[in-house]
Amino acid sequence: MDTAETADRLPEVEGGPHLRTVAMPRDANASGDIFGGWTLSQMDLAGGTFAAEHAGSRVVTVAIEAMRFLRPIAVGDEVSCYCCLQTTGETSITVKVETWARGRGRGKAPEKVTEGVFTFVAVEKDGEP
Repeated sequence: MDTAETADRLPEVEGGPHLRTVAMPRDANASGDIFGGWTLSQMDLAGGTFAAEHAGSRVVTVAIEAMRFLRPIAVGDEVSCYCCLQTTGETSITVKVETWARGRGRGKAPEKVTEGVFTFVAVEKDGEP
């Protein structure tokens, strides 16, 4: 998926975003922008939930590839993570996660702010794949 082609259109995902939250002041740096690590953790939560649903079991994150931060997120932005399945293996699931943010106020259009590819592995109770 080419960012230039899709940056102006929300992903068409059945059921809508897999996670939606509001960026709060405690999640911001001294410049007022939301920490990249906070954004990454929201993406991991969304992708992990998505992968667990597909695996039908507990999953753990084993890799994050191709992270791209496209623009900062501001305090008060509504942040939504959209997930789509990329590949499945014997125990692994690769998920593309796009994060979109919408500023406060009516009529503001969401913008893609981050995207990345996460790989999860389904594990048993003892942590083995």
